[in-house]
Amino acid sequence: MTKTRIDDYASAGAGQMAAALADRTVGAVELFDAAVQRIESLDGPINAVVVRDFERARLAARAADAALARGERRPLLGVPMTVKEAFNVAGLRTTWGSEAFGEWIAPADATAVARLKAAGAVILGKTNVPPFLSDWQSINPIYGRTSNPHDLSRTPGGSSGGSAAALASGMVPLEFGSDIGGSIRVPSAFCGVYGHKPSYDLVPQRGHAPPGTDGVGPALNVVGPMARSVADLALALEIVAGPADAEATGYQVRLPAPRHGRLADFRVLILAEHPLAAVDGEVRAALHGLAGRLESAGARVDHVSDLLPDLGVAHGVYLAILMTVMSRGGPPPPGVIDAHAYLNALDGQLAIRRLWARLFEAFDVVIAPCLGVPAFEHKDGDWGGRTLIIDGQVTPFASQLVWPGMATLANLPATAVPVGATAGGLPIGAQIIGPYLEDRTCLAFAGLIAGL
Repeated sequence: MTKTRIDDYASAGAGQMAAALADRTVGAVELFDAAVQRIESLDGPINAVVVRDFERARLAARAADAALARGERRPLLGVPMTVKEAFNVAGLRTTWGSEAFGEWIAPADATAVARLKAAGAVILGKTNVPPFLSDWQSINPIYGRTSNPHDLSRTPGGSSGGSAAALASGMVPLEFGSDIGGSIRVPSAFCGVYGHKPSYDLVPQRGHAPPGTDGVGPALNVVGPMARSVADLALALEIVAGPADAEATGYQVRLPAPRHGRLADFRVLILAEHPLAAVDGEVRAALHGLAGRLESAGARVDHVSDLLPDLGVAHGVYLAILMTVMSRGGPPPPGVIDAHAYLNALDGQLAIRRLWARLFEAFDVVIAPCLGVPAFEHKDGDWGGRTLIIDGQVTPFASQLVWPGMATLANLPATAVPVGATAGGLPIGAQIIGPYLEDRTCLAFAGLIAGL
């Protein structure tokens, strides 16, 4: 039997590394050293891995080698990775990019981090974010600015921008992020990597909260994997999905199998335009090119459907919930609503979810931009005052929330995948949106189009 080997650390996946470790063709300390070497040699101008825990990680790698030598096998045993700064890692500082949290040290791992460690992952450190995870850039007063490995003058996205930059530059094969307004999907698209926004509440959020707080997980928000391949997304999701704490007493996850195993059987709706936001011409062209390749592969592709919920109405509901959730712990910003209006917004969310469920009786997946533009140049100033130039026209920066908001409001899974590049070589990504709790359909489809 041929054994798995690692020829190039920078392009190897987490699953490939785990297989090579199990085959004993590489050691965990060897992979740790390779990861540290790349971080130390490349991360200066990129500034992705801002919290480094190399001393403890080396001990974990040594322990993994000893476990492998004893014959132990776990899905990520000995595989190096990093996680988004917002996740609690026992003994490390968590700031959410804000000086308001001082030197707070996490006393315990976040649930997802604990599950990754239990699967054998070696956590090297944590990656950069914007303050309070509230931007499509990753710059904060504590750790500074993270830049896109494809073009240092541009953002890697946010709020999981450090995560995507670490992946794209080959520092680590696997990362873990979070998403309420595209924070997994946008960085994945900007950096040319893969990310999965799970169905709401599929992965426990505990330990991903402003430092020192512990309470109900916020509406809309999810936590999920980022990687350089769809296979690694699927691998990580299987590790972290499922109820925790009291819910685990009686609940378990049995995600359905993918709807189809070949592209020819998929029914696809492609959305390249939105009534409330502009889309860059190169992004539209990439989506139309994908549509053509799907049709050539035998898939049924549509570009319009009367079953689609009213996107304008849906975005209004999304903003009402999002602005209220994001205001917690700070002064009420414009757009925050009272308790009765919030409950009405949740009713509106349910109505939109039902409409999406009906749409997915006729379609298997919906493909849309992660954001209407490729990675943009670093921006200053507050969110509300920024603009983007799209096909020569000045457009509001915040209007782009419509794209991540579609799947987020409806609690739907969405997998971000590279689908092309601009004339200047910047990655273009799209999101594969699927039915609620049919995450495996999104991932399977994403894997199939990776070969187109």
